[in-house]
Amino acid sequence: MRDMEAMCQEFFQLPAADKAHLFSEDPSKATRIFSGSIFETGGENYWRDCLRLAYAFPVGDSSKDWPDKPQRLREVVEKFIVLTRGMGMEILRLLCEGMGLRPDYLEGDISGGDVVLHINHYPPCPNPETTLGLPPHCDRNLLTLLLPSLVPGLEVAYNGDWIKVVPVPNSFVVNFGLQLEVVTNGMLKTIEHRVTTNMAVARTTVATCIMPAADCLIGPAEEFLSEDNPPLYRTLTFRDFKRIYNVVNLGSSLNLTTNLKNVQKEI
Repeated sequence: MRDMEAMCQEFFQLPAADKAHLFSEDPSKATRIFSGSIFETGGENYWRDCLRLAYAFPVGDSSKDWPDKPQRLREVVEKFIVLTRGMGMEILRLLCEGMGLRPDYLEGDISGGDVVLHINHYPPCPNPETTLGLPPHCDRNLLTLLLPSLVPGLEVAYNGDWIKVVPVPNSFVVNFGLQLEVVTNGMLKTIEHRVTTNMAVARTTVATCIMPAADCLIGPAEEFLSEDNPPLYRTLTFRDFKRIYNVVNLGSSLNLTTNLKNVQKEI
């Protein structure tokens, strides 16, 4: 964890010339740096720089396209991804056991896509009241493990208000993704969250996203369905889900995120 934190800070401290070739607004590129938001937000920009990296499991040579500076970046990041994904898969196994599913229910294609790493850097903002680091949103993937900064900024929606997440040293924040909500037919709810900015110091976080394979069909598990509890979500490939959910216009205020059930009804 400490190596990863140090490496991320070192990367964003590199001269702009060493990072310029990585900048791209093309969302299809596996390795890139971008600013603002990955969401459709009606032209509104957000106070964030992000290095996106993807890593194929169980084997792959994804890291060949990663930045070659700082010198140990590929070594440190690859080790971090392997260990963090292993922790995420153990969490998924424990969730399955707790919900009465077989322990390996969430293994295979539903968790077999590339592991996507978002290294988020939020520079000091001259006017934090006018912009966010990220808008209110829910993660589209299966599970996210966030290595948070000790600088506060993450907030979650709770009872109609925003609750600040107090950073805990040597820990991860675990977010259930929308695919867990779909599989459990709403038993597990994804949490709407956002990132605020501050005027004084930069904040850097690392989000490890466990993704389904693009062609994986995802819908409510039979174990959660009955005559009294019909399917609340449609079965879609993860590719189609991302395409549909990516065009949702997210608002800058609480509860403006389009409800997942309503999105699917409009298909």
